[in-house]
Amino acid sequence: MTTRTVFGACPHDCPDTCAMQITVENERVIKVQGRADHPNTHGALCTKVSRYPERTYHPERLLHPLKRVSKKTEAPAFVRVSWAEAIADIAARLQAVKDPQCIQPYSYAGTMGLIQGEAMAGRLWNALGAARLDRTICASAGGAGLAATYGHKLGMHTRHFAGAKLIIIWGSNSIASNLHFWTYANQAKREGAKLICIDPRKTETADKCHQHIAVLPGTDGALALGLMHELIQNGWLDQDYIDNHVDGWDELRGKALDWPPERVAEVCGVTPDEVRGLARDYATTTPAAIRMNYGLQRVRGGGNAVRLIALLPCLTGAWRHQSGGVLLSASGWNAPYKNPDLERPGLLAGRTPRMVNMSTIGDALLQAAPPIEALIVYNSNPVAVAPESPKVVKGFQREDLFTVVLEHFMTDTADLADYVLPATTQLEHLDVHTSYGHTDVLMNQPAVAPLGEAKTNTQIFRELAAAMGLTDPCFKDSDEDLAAQAFTSDIDMGLLREQGWQPLPIPEAPFAEGGFRTPNGRAQAAGADYVPNYESAQSSPELAARYPLAMISPPARNFLNSSFVNVKSLRDIESEPIIEMHLGDAVERGLADGALVAAFNDRGRYVAKLKVSTRARPGVVNGLGVWWRKLGVQGSNVNEVTHQRLTDMGNAPAFYDCLVQVEAA
Repeated sequence: MTTRTVFGACPHDCPDTCAMQITVENERVIKVQGRADHPNTHGALCTKVSRYPERTYHPERLLHPLKRVSKKTEAPAFVRVSWAEAIADIAARLQAVKDPQCIQPYSYAGTMGLIQGEAMAGRLWNALGAARLDRTICASAGGAGLAATYGHKLGMHTRHFAGAKLIIIWGSNSIASNLHFWTYANQAKREGAKLICIDPRKTETADKCHQHIAVLPGTDGALALGLMHELIQNGWLDQDYIDNHVDGWDELRGKALDWPPERVAEVCGVTPDEVRGLARDYATTTPAAIRMNYGLQRVRGGGNAVRLIALLPCLTGAWRHQSGGVLLSASGWNAPYKNPDLERPGLLAGRTPRMVNMSTIGDALLQAAPPIEALIVYNSNPVAVAPESPKVVKGFQREDLFTVVLEHFMTDTADLADYVLPATTQLEHLDVHTSYGHTDVLMNQPAVAPLGEAKTNTQIFRELAAAMGLTDPCFKDSDEDLAAQAFTSDIDMGLLREQGWQPLPIPEAPFAEGGFRTPNGRAQAAGADYVPNYESAQSSPELAARYPLAMISPPARNFLNSSFVNVKSLRDIESEPIIEMHLGDAVERGLADGALVAAFNDRGRYVAKLKVSTRARPGVVNGLGVWWRKLGVQGSNVNEVTHQRLTDMGNAPAFYDCLVQVEAA
C-alpha cells in the first residue's frame, strides 16, 4: 500500500478559497481535508468540499465523449464516440460558421482557477474572433458598486473581523456560504462582540446572531440611507475622515436627510426602532465591521445598495481601525498580480467582437441578430442557473444551434448538447487560484490521473485549436507553462509549488488614511441613491395586486450554485426542492405544511413542496436553489419565474427582484 499527500485548492465559487490536503492511497483519493497550516483555512472545509472524493468517483461521472442522437425536444439520447471523432467534427462545425461572432462561449465559476478557467479557452476565442461573454451572473452589480465607490473591489481582511466589537452580516448566510469568515465572527462573539444579521430570510446565520433585521428584498439601500440620517441627526459622523477622504458628501447628505426612520420602516418592512437601534449600535461601537455578500445586490438597485453600504465606514471613520470597515469582495487586491496577457488578447488583431450578457442568454439565443450558431459551454450549467429558464430551455432546444458542453455529469445543460466532453475535476489537474475573500494566491496540484478518458479544459481547447489549424505557439503551452505565466514576477512560483500558497502584501488597515483606488484617492459618494425593485408593491402596484409575494432564491446550504446537487449524501440532507412560507401567508391561502404548491407569475410556474417556516418573513417566500431542473417535481426549478431584467450597475441579473403568487399545485 502506498499513501501520499498532495496540496490542493478549492476551485468553487466561494470567498474562502480553501487550501486542501488530499490523501491518496494506491492512486485513489480517500480523503480531502482543509490544511491546518493555511491561516485562512485553519484545517476546516465545508461539508460540500469535504465530500469531493464522492463527487470525483461518482458512478454517474462522465468518462467518455458523447454525441447526441436524439432531437433536442426529445428525451436525451447519446452514443459514445472517440476523442478524435469528436474533436474533428466540432472543429469542422465551428469552422463552418461564417461569422465568428456567431460562436458564443459560455462559462463561469464551475472552477475559479486561472488555468482551467480561461487561460487556453480565452486564447482560442481571441484567435477566432468569437463573441465575448459578459460574465455577470453572480457578482457584477456589487463589483461595479464597489468600483464606483472605492475604485476597485476592495475591503478589509477577513481575519480582522475577529477583533471587531460589532459585526453586521448584511445579505449573507455566512454559516453556509462563508464558513471561515463565520469562524472569525464567532470568535469575536465569544469575546463580547454583538452580531447583527440583515436578511429577508431568517437564515442559519441569523439564528446565531444577537439580532435579525428582516428587510424586504431590495430595500437595503433605503436602510443604509436611514442609518446615514441617524448618523447626521445625532452627530455620529467622523467629519475629519469625511473632509479628507470622501467626495460628494454634501449631495449624499441631502439624500440621507430625506430618509427618517419612519420612511425607512415603511419601505423596508421593519420598525423605526430597528433603524434607530442599528444606527446607534453602528455609530457608538468601535471597531465596527460590515460583511456584505452577494444576496443584497441581486435586485434592480443592487449596485447602488452596495455603494451606500460601502460608504457607511467612511462616514463613521470605521476604516481607521484594522477591525473596522467593510468587505464584499477582496478580489481587487490580487488584480495587480495577475498577468493581463494570459489569454493573449493580442490574438484579436484589432477586432471587436460583439458582447453577449450571460444573464440574458435566453433572449440572446432566441433573438440575437445575427443568430448564435454555435455555443461552447464549460464551467457552467446555464439551463439550471440562468434567469427565466423557459426561454433558456427553448433557446437550447434549437435544432440549428450547435452546442458543445464540457462537463463532469449529465447536467440540465449537457442534456441539450450535441456533444458532451468529459472534463477533469480539481483532483485531476493543475491550477492556480486567487481569492475574493482573502488575499492569498494558491496552487492546486493534481492528486490522481484523470479518470477514464477525461481531459483537462486546457487540453480540450489545445486540441480544438490544432484541429482548426491555429498555429500560434501559445497553443502549445503546457499547464505548467500557463501557471508560470499567470502572475507577475511578484509571485514566487517556487514557494507556491512547495508551500501551496503565498500571501499578498496588503496593508492591515488599508484605508486608515484614505488612499482608495480612485483617481484622487478619495471615496466617491456622488450619485449613490436608493433604487427600488422592478417588481414590488412600491414600484409596480398593479403587478403586486396579481402577484403579492416577493420571492427570493437563496442557495440551499449543501449546494454551491448548481454544483453538488447530484452528490447523493448532500442531496439527501436537502431532501427535496422546497418553498418556505410564513404561517400567516400560508393560512391566508389555505395551504398546509408539506403540500405541493406552485409559485407562479407571467413568466412561468414552479412546483415544489411547501415548508411553513419562521425562516420566511410575511410577504416573502424563499425558493431554495439551485436544484437541477430534472430533479424538480415537474422538471423545473426556481428560475422558472425569475426575469432577465438587469441591475442598475454591472448589467447583472435581478434574481431576488421577483413577484409571485402561490397556490396549491
